Amino acid sequence: MKILITGHRGFIGSRLISYLKLHKKMRNGILCNTYSVTGLDIQNGDDLLTCDLNYDVDVVIHLAGVAAVRDSLLDPIKYWQNNVMASERIFKKFASKRIIYASSSSAAEPALNPYGFSKYAMELIAPKSALGLRFTTVWEEDGRPDMFMTKLFNGQLKYITDHSRDFIHVQDVVDVIQMLLHTDISGVLDVGTGISNSLKSLTDLMNIKEIEQRKGEIFERQDNLADITKLRNLGWQPKVNLVEYIKNKYNLTYRVDLNIINK
Repeated sequence: MKILITGHRGFIGSRLISYLKLHKKMRNGILCNTYSVTGLDIQNGDDLLTCDLNYDVDVVIHLAGVAAVRDSLLDPIKYWQNNVMASERIFKKFASKRIIYASSSSAAEPALNPYGFSKYAMELIAPKSALGLRFTTVWEEDGRPDMFMTKLFNGQLKYITDHSRDFIHVQDVVDVIQMLLHTDISGVLDVGTGISNSLKSLTDLMNIKEIEQRKGEIFERQDNLADITKLRNLGWQPKVNLVEYIKNKYNLTYRVDLNIINK
């Protein structure tokens, strides 16, 4: 299978391309690569608004774009250009191919901020045969410095809000994408764990007492809990449970009120 990944040097893309390149299967008694992968990324000078898109591929995994809700309030045009206009170019060029693209749980409430609206607009212009993935809050212990979980593990949180989030580990995201490569499902899917944790429950779990608590901003979703019924019906379950991960990391055995919602 020949795959083009946009944003292959990003947080999710870099983990995905490494995984796919290592994935092998037996063919005529010989261990061969399952996937032939090509990457496009702005860090390599590949601007999706202008770069060459003449690639012979079977599948496009479109992960490129700009994220961050707060930043989108400062420069909404940038988000429209990079998330909508660039995506439109991908969608038109590869309309006859299998396309899996990164949407966001923010698209569920597009009126709150330009980022969510840009992802919702992507869903509206995508080919009917394409599959949009509404990722919740993707994490990794050594993720980007600006991520909540990275700050939590590094002891760099300055405050928390009253928000709740469905945190999904990046490896679970990679597993979902790899599984969906071999389906013809279209439309939009939630991709999360189906478990929502309040931010306070996580700092309580780690026994962080002296931290400022703020009311969440109105331009952010109060909760981004995913409905993963469709993924479960495909036989997929998340492998990493955030609370269990934290307990195991710090050898925590005491009980706390976690304010967890299961769906």
